Amino acid sequence: MTAIEFNHQLISLETKLSRFAMSLTSNREAAQDLLQETYLKALSHRDKFVGYTNLKAWAFTIMKNTFINNYRKQQKQNTHNDTTSNLFFLNLSKEISPARPDNEMTTKEILKQIENLPDEFKNPFNMFLSGYKYKEIADELELKIGTVKSRIFFTRKKLMESLKDFQ
Repeated sequence: MTAIEFNHQLISLETKLSRFAMSLTSNREAAQDLLQETYLKALSHRDKFVGYTNLKAWAFTIMKNTFINNYRKQQKQNTHNDTTSNLFFLNLSKEISPARPDNEMTTKEILKQIENLPDEFKNPFNMFLSGYKYKEIADELELKIGTVKSRIFFTRKKLMESLKDFQ
């Protein structure tokens, strides 16, 4: 596909991409920014597009991934610097409400159920809850990534069965 054909087909997707951007952002200006960023990435990475494959799907994937990356970047920017002597970074929501007794009871019961699990399920699940990625858990526990995923899945399933009253 020549550069002219590529550009023509990409421009012909503008209305569909605009609608998709609006569905993602719910803001006209943000949608236009997302559309422009998508066009920029598509044009600058034209060499990665494979011949006569589905350009529409490729462009939509670029837009979706761009939106997700921008969202994650924005979430990281909402981290506030704590000026205490030990300089911890805090991620606090703007709405902080006092803990309710029923929430504390629920949390204690869930933690108790997690603690009762066998170590082979408890360790990967606790690491996952702490924010580790599957690959990091697999490397740390010297397991295959599929094993880690299945153990976390089965742990969730066991917890849902044992905590039916909280659903």
